[in-house]
Amino acid sequence: MSTLRGKWAQGIMPKNFMWILADQVAICERPGGIGSAHRKVRREEEIIWLRVNGFTRVISLLESPHNLLAYEEGGLGYLHIPLLRANKLPSSLQVLYMSIDKLTAAREKVLVHADGLDDRLVGVLGGYLLWSKRLTETVRVIEVMEHLTKIHLSTQGRNMVMLASELASANNNADNTNTADNTDNTNDTVNTEIV
Repeated sequence: MSTLRGKWAQGIMPKNFMWILADQVAICERPGGIGSAHRKVRREEEIIWLRVNGFTRVISLLESPHNLLAYEEGGLGYLHIPLLRANKLPSSLQVLYMSIDKLTAAREKVLVHADGLDDRLVGVLGGYLLWSKRLTETVRVIEVMEHLTKIHLSTQGRNMVMLASELASANNNADNTNTADNTDNTNDTVNTEIV
């Protein structure tokens, strides 16, 4: 990393930066810019800003490993969870959502990015709100995310929310099965003790 002084030592806020969970989880476009507009100096300045503002982890949803070395050199932890492969999307989302849960529980400040801020990224993070039970209705998640980001969710973004809803239902069913199994076992034990 370059040694910047004065106002540049604070870095610059990543483009399209916004909080999804206040002071816990934020999204933005890829630090440094998208595709051919990507600039190393801008990436360095944005990484400095993230570090100065207490971010401890970056989660890249890019298919490629772009920026990962820069995060490491900039003193930021990172996770790379590619989300482009449709056949691996449900398992990748599950890994992403579980990772965000663990990181926020450990009081880490997390930035999630794709190449740009689009309705797919917005849908993925809206899906997290549903999966984590912070919001419980799909329609409400879509409303909240569109309001927060000022991005209208197209079919692709809404599909991300719906997929998260299916994952949340599967998790709830698994939890209910485990709870029912435990309850049954507990009741059997209680009944045995009473008799």
